[in-house]
Amino acid sequence: MAQHGKRYAAAAATLERSEFYPPEDALRLVKETATAKFDETVEVAIRLGIDPRSGGQTVRGVIRLPHGSGKSPRVAAFAKGEAAQQAESAGADTVGAEDLVAKIEGGWKDFDVLVAARDMMRIVGKLGKRLGPRMPNPKAGTVGEDIAAIVRDVKGGRVQFRMDRAGVVQAPIGRGSFEVDQLKENFAVLMAAVIRARPAAAKGQYIRRIAISSTMGPSVFVDPAAAQALAETS
Repeated sequence: MAQHGKRYAAAAATLERSEFYPPEDALRLVKETATAKFDETVEVAIRLGIDPRSGGQTVRGVIRLPHGSGKSPRVAAFAKGEAAQQAESAGADTVGAEDLVAKIEGGWKDFDVLVAARDMMRIVGKLGKRLGPRMPNPKAGTVGEDIAAIVRDVKGGRVQFRMDRAGVVQAPIGRGSFEVDQLKENFAVLMAAVIRARPAAAKGQYIRRIAISSTMGPSVFVDPAAAQALAETS
């Protein structure tokens, strides 16, 4: 069983653990309990009422948070020639082609997001087994003709979400230093995207439970009905 420190215990003591808060109240409490010495990430966890073992009930998507995520991910881009220059100008941290493939095959992992020009997928494909879900993918918006636009989008606050094996979607919506209204707008966009991604085969209650927490803080539970109502406004 996980052991929490005094800071966590003190923060948890300020919450009603059995209460489900409106989104704005929940976010305010998360900010109040984000007391670490660094700017904590605020993350949302959404438990879905679907069968994660069914291939037809996968939930995934890409969103652009209106206020960004609060961090600039390390982006590695597969590109050659002019496209490579465009990726570098757009802010890619690492750019390469066959050399980058070999580097990753050798165990290099100093990146957060991989993107690729469409014509590079013929050489990137061999990394499929090694990269798994981190593989550049057109459905995730990380493969395309305009590599510069993809890099700028990823650097500017685009967030991918994907359901895990337990049927839970987790995604960051900002930092503890964000204003409550900024976190609220980012949260609304995430909720709207998850609701739109509902599989046709899903039955019954789709949004089962929502929790918001900071990196070092306790979870605050959100009223699912209020969260879905907020999503309708985004």
